[in-house]
Amino acid sequence: MKTTAFAVVTIEGTVESADASSVTIPTADGEITVLPEHTPLVSVLKPGVLTVRTGDKEKHVAVSGGFVQVAADSVTILADTAERADDIDVRRAEAARKRAEEAMDKQHEREDLADAAAELQKHLARLRAAELVKHRRTPDRSRQP
Repeated sequence: MKTTAFAVVTIEGTVESADASSVTIPTADGEITVLPEHTPLVSVLKPGVLTVRTGDKEKHVAVSGGFVQVAADSVTILADTAERADDIDVRRAEAARKRAEEAMDKQHEREDLADAAAELQKHLARLRAAELVKHRRTPDRSRQP
C-alpha cells in the first residue's frame, strides 16, 4: 500500500506525524481527502478535525487554523494550534467552549466578535475530535449475542 509522509506542526513543535494512506483535512474551500501522489496544493486550514488513516487505523487531530501544503510525497499541516484527540480533556474543552460562547455574547465590536467566534470554533473542533475518539473506544453492543 502506498503512503505519504504526514506531519502536523505548530510553533511548539510536531504534534503528529505518520506514513499515512490518506488524510482528511478541513480547508477554507471545504473538506478534502489527500491520498499518496496527490496533486500538489496549498490551502488555508479552517478550524476542524483532521483524520489520518494509516492502514486500518485512524487518528484525529483538532486544529484551529493555519495552512496545509501537499506535495507529491508529503502532507504538511502548519497549524495555529493542534491537539491529538486522545489528549483532549473533554471537561476543560467544554468549559473553554462555554467561556468562548459567553465572550461572544458580550462582544459588540466587529473585530472582537470575530476573535471570539474563532476561539469558539477552536473549542468546538476539540470537542468533535474527542467525540470521535470516544465513539471509537465504545464497544458496539449491537453485535453481541
